Parts: sequence; C-alpha cells; structure tokens
Amino acid sequence: MGEEELHHLITGCINHDRKCQKMLYKAFYGFSMGICLRYANNREEAAEVMNQGFLKVFTHLDRFDTQRPFKAWLGRIMMNVSIDYYRANLKMAYTDDLDKAEHLSDSEPVDHNLNYEDLLKMVQQLPQAYRTVFNLFAIDGYSHEEIGEMLNISTGTSKSNLHKARHKLKQMILKSEESAKNNNYDRGMDYNPIVAICAMDVNASFFTNGIRK
Repeated sequence: MGEEELHHLITGCINHDRKCQKMLYKAFYGFSMGICLRYANNREEAAEVMNQGFLKVFTHLDRFDTQRPFKAWLGRIMMNVSIDYYRANLKMAYTDDLDKAEHLSDSEPVDHNLNYEDLLKMVQQLPQAYRTVFNLFAIDGYSHEEIGEMLNISTGTSKSNLHKARHKLKQMILKSEESAKNNNYDRGMDYNPIVAICAMDVNASFFTNGIRK
C-alpha cells in the first residue's frame, strides 16, 4: 500500500468512514494477527485481542503522527492490547525464589531452525507468564527492567520467566526433532527434521527483528 493511499484511508477512518475502516482493517489484518498470535493462547483469543486493538486504533487514529511509520504505531497498540488482555484475564506464574533468577544469563538462544507454524505452536504452549516475557524480551527487544515496569514484576521474575520459557521451548524442539527422526526411521528414510528450515525464512515470516539472544 502506498503512502498516499494509506493517508487517504487514515483520513477516512478519522472521519468515521466505515468503508475506509474496513479497508484499513483488511490491509493490516495479517500484520496485526501475527503480533497477537504470539501473545495469545490460540487463534480465537488472538482475534478477540486484535479486534480490541483495532477498536483502539480507530478511536485514537486522530492522534497518529503521520510523520512516523504507521506500522510501528499499529504494532505497538497491538502489543499493548495483548499485554492488557493478559493482565486483566490471567494470573502470573511467578517463581518462588526470585533471588536465584538474578544470575541467569540472557544469552541462551532458542533454535532458529523452525518453520513458522511449528515455532508459533510451541510459543503458544508456553505458560502465559513465560510466553509474555519471552515475546517482550526475545522478540520485541525490551529489557528486563522495562518488562518489569510493564508487567508489574521484578527484574528477577522477568529473568526467571525468560529462562524457563527458553528451557521449555528447547524441550519442545528436542521432542519434535526426536519424533521426526523416529517417523523417518520407521519409514526407512534418512533423518531430516520436519521442523528444520533456513533461519532467514523464520525471521522474515515470524519475527520482524529475529529472535533476540
């Protein structure tokens, strides 16, 4: 979509033009759903959160600075709505001993060699607290201090949840690869993990900036 067309749609939405609202919704549906899916338990929940996000977009579109990228503004709203939904509906699963979390490293990477659907399903299987911190730190690039302020938790809790999220993801990855290996063995085929693809494809299709190590 060109800048002129986008500007026209934004102007129409500000003037409560339902046709422009529908066109803007359709144009950025995939982008917005992709963000909400990372934070939600499933597609139905993600759709509910995304629609709440678009309601905020249409309500506050007159505050959008047209000199800034629209996608960045929209993405921030979708992320904030996802976090608000989380805080309003779910309890945080914190660890008992937060002091032990202070020494945990942020450098433990998650395997990049997964396709979009496999990795998304694994992230969605994480407990909500772990998934939220993982998204905010590893994908959206926030520091543990910033995450603590956003979620009303300590830095130690954020680190602990990230560490546990990565541990659970690694377990799921290993289980997936072992299952693929066994299936191929049973069929008399050489082992070729079904989840393995180029990391560049993952970053392009799933994460805007890639997984932060």
